[in-house]
Amino acid sequence: MRMILGVTAALAIAGGGYAAGRVQAAPVSDDHATHDMHDMYDLPDNRHNGAAKGVSPVVQPANIPASATTAAARIAASPRHAEWVAIKVNDTDSVMAWVVYPERKDKAPVVIALHENTGINTWTRGVADQLAADGFIGIAPDLTTMFRSGDLKADPTSDQGRAAIGKVTPEIGTRILDAVAQYGMSLPAALPKYGIVGFCWGGARSFLHATTSPRLGASVVYYGSPPSAEQMAQIAAPVLGLYGGNDARINATIPAADSTMQRLEKSYEPHIFEGAGHGFLRDQERNPANASAAGEAWPKTVAFLRARLGT
Repeated sequence: MRMILGVTAALAIAGGGYAAGRVQAAPVSDDHATHDMHDMYDLPDNRHNGAAKGVSPVVQPANIPASATTAAARIAASPRHAEWVAIKVNDTDSVMAWVVYPERKDKAPVVIALHENTGINTWTRGVADQLAADGFIGIAPDLTTMFRSGDLKADPTSDQGRAAIGKVTPEIGTRILDAVAQYGMSLPAALPKYGIVGFCWGGARSFLHATTSPRLGASVVYYGSPPSAEQMAQIAAPVLGLYGGNDARINATIPAADSTMQRLEKSYEPHIFEGAGHGFLRDQERNPANASAAGEAWPKTVAFLRARLGT
């Protein structure tokens, strides 16, 4: 089994909205749906832009995405043009998305940034901004739009996110991502190329999207679970996997995914960063291992996307 290890050594792996109410969907089983990424933050309504519990904010490198503590300030200071858009999914439904444009005169490939298990938030929009800083058109869609109400540009609360995320079935997610990809590649500033990068729940959906989209150029999976072996047979795009060493639940899925992708002669490049936890890119202040993992993982992400999509 291949395994590319980060940091120091190998780690043993342990076993409402625009059309609210129009789509009637039963909750889907998803091992990320009940994993509340907000719990690591001691904030009213867990708004993603405060310090991790018991940890003071630190100065972060400008060439990787901001953490949850610094995302709002990074977005506010960004020189890049960004805007909210409503992307039509079908005749009756749309989803909200945050689009950020790189500062370049030629056309750019598109990269979709997929949120964690609670919908669009300030941190995910910060990832889209960093993608634009790296030369891509960054698009962060809210896959839960059709199951929310109220201000669709505001970060959802934990309860709102949990209530909505289970309604985003794989079929609904596929339709949304296909629409977002088509929208992005149709922009006057865009090349007809796109990739996807997702985190936690979004990481699993990024991996899954590779099984359904023949036009996808690259899939980056941050600490997300893989699709089934049968679904992997449909993958055409290369997949990059980035995982925290202290994330036994997700890491237990890597050996089988790696073996299956090898057997199917698919491109899968897993990296494990020793000592880092689940959600390390957003929770960079949690510990030095998270910060180190973030500093290593994002350059790998950018290099992978550039090699497959061009800039």
